Amino acid sequence: MQHKLTKGPLLNDQGELIEAGYHTSLVKSYDRSKIKVKGMRIKEWDYYYVGHDHIGFALTVADNDYLWLTSITFFDFIEKKEHTYTKLGWFPRGKFKMPPTSTKGDIRLKSSKQTIEIIIEGKKRHLKVYVKDFKKGIDLNVNLILEPTIKDSMVIATPFHKKGHFYYNQKINLLKSKGSLILGHHAFELNDAYGVLDWGRGVWTYQNTWYWSSLSGVEEGHLIGFNLGYGFGDTSQASENMVFYDQETFKLDDVTFNIPIKEGKESYLEPWTITSSKQDISLIFTPILDRHSHSNVIFISSLQHQVFGKFSGTIKVSDDRIIEIKNLMGFAEKVKNRW
Repeated sequence: MQHKLTKGPLLNDQGELIEAGYHTSLVKSYDRSKIKVKGMRIKEWDYYYVGHDHIGFALTVADNDYLWLTSITFFDFIEKKEHTYTKLGWFPRGKFKMPPTSTKGDIRLKSSKQTIEIIIEGKKRHLKVYVKDFKKGIDLNVNLILEPTIKDSMVIATPFHKKGHFYYNQKINLLKSKGSLILGHHAFELNDAYGVLDWGRGVWTYQNTWYWSSLSGVEEGHLIGFNLGYGFGDTSQASENMVFYDQETFKLDDVTFNIPIKEGKESYLEPWTITSSKQDISLIFTPILDRHSHSNVIFISSLQHQVFGKFSGTIKVSDDRIIEIKNLMGFAEKVKNRW
């Protein structure tokens, strides 16, 4: 059994998580001012990914208390290439004013080199991005509207085994896009592509590793999406694993990413399998592109492998029902941070 969250505040007056568990919407209210942990451990971010079989676009805005980050990536899955533009700065301490909910509150950042706007328009999300010299003298302009196609999302409140540390997270799958991405003189349409919002707020421990996989798409006229992940915090009350099929939502228990080992090292571009102890998840992930990065600055390091590719297989959601996935685009990642 997994515990379903009830409505109310996320934290008590001592800055502790009142309740751990999952839901399909943000029933808990996040209040940054309730956090009591010292030492600049707060992490707040919005991450968007949207794409189809040919191209993809990712945007990150993060206020991590002692470090701010914006990151913009263009993916070319035909050429198996990606380009990322990242800006970093020190000690934002909440200056980005990240909204306490995903349902309202805009984010607007502007500098001489880039402009980022994330505007909530009713249920729609309007992403407007401009980067000067995104790639060797080539500017990038992005104008996308993302609209939800399903009513539910994955929400989880996860405690860490350390006082006052927690993660409150929402993943909104199957956001349908309309708009374009212009790179120099080349325009790329992203109409009827699908994507995900990873909305995260919390107080993290210094060292952790996570595994995360996301898929959003259409197969034979049916909306199919999933969120699969594990690796950090105390998930004894609930996992973050969910499957979305049209307007139905199915909760799953555990999951394991089986990354191939070659010559003693993880081989990220070989086919993975994704399984579970109950044998209700049986997926094959065939990689196309590994967005790999490894940064190490003073006391901060991040080793990331975000791998994009095609998923095929089955997920059993009840004793008499199996959802089949055939060659749908998504991603799976392993991230190891000291932050």
